[in-house]
Amino acid sequence: MPLLALTGGIASGKSTIAGLLADRGAVVVDADAIVREVQAPGSVVLGAIADEFGAGVVRPDGSLDRAALGTLVFGHPDRLARLNALVHPAVREESQRRFEEAFAADTGAVVVYDVPLLAEARGGDSWDLVVVAHCPAELRVRRLVEHRGLSEADARARVGSQASEEERLALADVVIDTAADMDATRRQVDELWARVVRPA
Repeated sequence: MPLLALTGGIASGKSTIAGLLADRGAVVVDADAIVREVQAPGSVVLGAIADEFGAGVVRPDGSLDRAALGTLVFGHPDRLARLNALVHPAVREESQRRFEEAFAADTGAVVVYDVPLLAEARGGDSWDLVVVAHCPAELRVRRLVEHRGLSEADARARVGSQASEEERLALADVVIDTAADMDATRRQVDELWARVVRPA
């Protein structure tokens, strides 16, 4: 019943790796999806965010205005730290519940926690393997500009607001290089999957 943490900076190809692992039978627990759930309209976490950063981060329909919040926190480490202190405990609790649920349903499951902020929030947790999607920062900036429509300044601010590649790589048991083509990424995922399922 291996529990893997899969991490990587924004636009590093982490979600692609998570999808490939899911295709091979892994149960993927998506930290970003949990974040959205704990910040849902009417939630305690969203209320705390509004108290901390102002009513302007909540849309008229009661949902979080992620763009407005992002503008306030990206590039401002102190503000980002305050946001993380509000969100991370709720995400940790819910993710742990999902890990336990997955293993209760199948004691032989391979559970993958798809978590962008591992180095920032959960680097000291007990994982059977830490997998890092690795891609040079300049290429990640280019991907954000070309594929997500961000300005170069916004892209650099988002990349710069996260842990450094050195911090992520220091946690890695397995590094998957996503700078090349999809076939190369797929081969590396196959090697990881063989490593994880062979002991079972």
